[in-house]
Amino acid sequence: MKTPFLDKVNSPADIKNMPLSDLTALAEEIRYGVINHSNLVGGHFGGDLGIVEATIALHYVFNSPKDKFIFDVSHQCYPHKMLTGRKGAFLDPLNHMEITGYTNPNESEHDFFTIGHTSTSVSLACGMAKARDLKGEKYNVVAIIGDGSLSGGEALEGLNNGAVLNSNFIVLVNDNDMCIAPTNGGLYKGLAELRATNGQSDKNIFKAMGYEYAYVEDGNNIEKMIEALEKVKDTNKPTVLHIHTLKGKGFKPAEENKEPYHWIMPGMADGKVYDFGETYDTLMTNYLLEKKKQDNTVIAVSPATPGICAFTPEFRAKMGANYTDVDIAEQHAVGYVSGLAANGAKPVLAIHSSFVQRAYDQLSQDLAINKAPATIIVCWGAIGANDVTHLTIFDIPLIINIPNIVYLAPTDKEEYLAMLDWSVEQTEHPVVIRAPYGAVVSSGQKDTTDYGRLNKSKVTHKGTKIALIGAGNFYHLAKNVHAEIKNKFGIEATLINPVYLSGLDTELLESLKQDHDIVLTFEDGCVAGGYGEKIASFYGATSMKVLNYGAAKEFTDRVSIAELYGRYHLTPELVCADLVKLLK
Repeated sequence: MKTPFLDKVNSPADIKNMPLSDLTALAEEIRYGVINHSNLVGGHFGGDLGIVEATIALHYVFNSPKDKFIFDVSHQCYPHKMLTGRKGAFLDPLNHMEITGYTNPNESEHDFFTIGHTSTSVSLACGMAKARDLKGEKYNVVAIIGDGSLSGGEALEGLNNGAVLNSNFIVLVNDNDMCIAPTNGGLYKGLAELRATNGQSDKNIFKAMGYEYAYVEDGNNIEKMIEALEKVKDTNKPTVLHIHTLKGKGFKPAEENKEPYHWIMPGMADGKVYDFGETYDTLMTNYLLEKKKQDNTVIAVSPATPGICAFTPEFRAKMGANYTDVDIAEQHAVGYVSGLAANGAKPVLAIHSSFVQRAYDQLSQDLAINKAPATIIVCWGAIGANDVTHLTIFDIPLIINIPNIVYLAPTDKEEYLAMLDWSVEQTEHPVVIRAPYGAVVSSGQKDTTDYGRLNKSKVTHKGTKIALIGAGNFYHLAKNVHAEIKNKFGIEATLINPVYLSGLDTELLESLKQDHDIVLTFEDGCVAGGYGEKIASFYGATSMKVLNYGAAKEFTDRVSIAELYGRYHLTPELVCADLVKLLK
């Protein structure tokens, strides 16, 4: 597709004198850029398509970067990037990897934060506005929030504080009637009533907080958006501009089926519905559906990310009242399942590894101190997520250092299902299970382990001299290293599945002292503060040599799995190269 209008835009200044007809044509070219880029490299999709006109109007009316735009989550920043000198990354396949999927100050003076988690924009913008006032400066600060992000606690905290700034502070609420999945809860009922009354309903949370309020029903109309933004520009009062947009606009499959097109994998902008067959996620959902038939106290919970764990619309419909989407509210999700468990229900909360950190206090206070027997499934926990805001390596050190929580790391299908069933039925411990990642591995044998006997590891191959302890996903790496050690050094090593990452099998570790000199640990996450370091600490006063393998404590951004595995020596060949030094 040719882009004659976008070709002329190298900065926001280039659109300020364009006639309305040109801006409308520009919007379609920007949509092409979103579809082209996302289809080639993956990325957020529906929200970006829906905010095109509003973004054009923002840059038409305001003067970025003097006026500050803070995008929540960065779900909706692609049109902004195209208008601020980064269009080449969306139009030319050779340049696609020049940008991140999120706002990034290293890319442009028009970006102010690296953001990938939700509900932060209002707080960040509130702080920027206050700093501006303290310095006696004059410009607009605009928080742009949508895609369900208002349900996050920090968004409401930011709105509460921003309401009393008594100065220029603008919150653009992009209401597309969606989170990732359909929205839930009283807040969104209120937004729906505002939409239904063209912003006139007396039940207005923003006015109740003290904000000036305006509403635009057709947020995909550039002319109306320019008119509304002109009215709020340079305001001296905290102001909410509530706009209604169509998520996925301009791509019919995304308009009609919004949920799967929130974020897409490369090659998926084709309108097809994909079936990935049996996964660890479908193993969990099938288990929950069967369990619910037997026990009506079983309930599945998601903090607005049902797609990461196969909580599909079909699954949710079958679960009925036994499913809750708490919207984007991980803190509430952990508190909610703690309350459910404390009162006799059997909750299973599935949460993305990167979002676990958002609920740390609740994991400690509400869950662990109260020993609430809830089950939490950590999804996508693995080295390799390549956006700095969505790294999935920190959940192990975060969780295993909280007392009372039992953290299990299954290595295959049978272990996963057995651990899940044990956790749901037991009533003594908060349990976290790190769902295996990748293709389903099956032993073919039913797992009859009593997981109530805490901190008992499984010795899967008894040897001497070298012991390999491989946790969860990385048990299979340890298994491959085991074979390489035998092939390269002729040593029959011991292979161990630790099962529990929240405690040590001290009896087994003591026994290794008798005929082992080296222990290698493997975990699919950050080594610092993790499981392997606890093994090293256990042997600290002895002659046992310990090597810990996993990820370094660092923020990586768009680094390939192959490069990370090389950097961290996570291949059998590199591990054996390390062993050469110790064996000498």
